[in-house]
Amino acid sequence: MSGVTERLAEVRARVAAACARAGREPSSVTLVAVSKLKPAALIREAYAAGQRDFGENYAQELRDKAAELADLEGLRWHAIGPLQTNKVKYVARVAGAFHALDRVEVARELSKRREGAPPLPCYVEVNVGAEATKSGLGPEALGPFLEAVRALPGLRVEGLMALPPPTEDEAVARSAFRALRELARQHGLTGLSMGTTHDFELAIEEGATLVRVGTAIFGERT
Repeated sequence: MSGVTERLAEVRARVAAACARAGREPSSVTLVAVSKLKPAALIREAYAAGQRDFGENYAQELRDKAAELADLEGLRWHAIGPLQTNKVKYVARVAGAFHALDRVEVARELSKRREGAPPLPCYVEVNVGAEATKSGLGPEALGPFLEAVRALPGLRVEGLMALPPPTEDEAVARSAFRALRELARQHGLTGLSMGTTHDFELAIEEGATLVRVGTAIFGERT
C-alpha cells in the first residue's frame, strides 16, 4: 500500500481541526490534492478515498492525466502553475479552476478558448513577498489587472492566490496570509487560494478557502 489513503485522512483531520480553531465549518475549505509528478494510480487511490479536487502544475501533465483518468466521475482538476500562452489550450479544455493568473495575454487566450463553455474560475496570483524569482502581480498592479480580466467573457475571477516566502516564523507566515486576505477584501473577492503542506493550517486560520497540499498526501517527490 502507498499510504495515500491514511495520509489523506490525516490531512483532512488537520483541516477540520484548523477550521475548528478559527470557528469555521470544514466545508468552507476545499482541499486540493497536488498530484504533480505522481502516477495516476495514486490519484485513483485518493479518489477512492473520497478526494475529488486535484492540482497539477504543468499543463501537459494535466492534459495527459485528465485523459488517463477520464473515467473518474466528478474529478475536478485545478491548474495551479504558471502558464504560457502556447499551453493555454490544455488548461482551457480540462481545468475546473486556474490558480496562477497574472498575465493579460494568458487571460485573453483562456477567454478565447473557453468560448461556448462555462466561465473558468480563476485566482489571480499576487507576489506578496515581492520575490524577484516568483511570478505574480505586485499589489499595486492588482486593480487595473482585475478590471481588464473582468471585461473578458469566459473567465470568472473567484479570488486571489499566493505562495508566500518559505519561513519557520509563524508570525511572518500569518502576516503574508493576512496581506492577501486584505487585498481580496479591498477588491470585493472572497476566494483565497493559499497554504501548502508546510503551512496550510495557518492559512486556514487566516481565511484560506482553498489549500494546495501535495507532499503531506502523496509523499516526497523524487
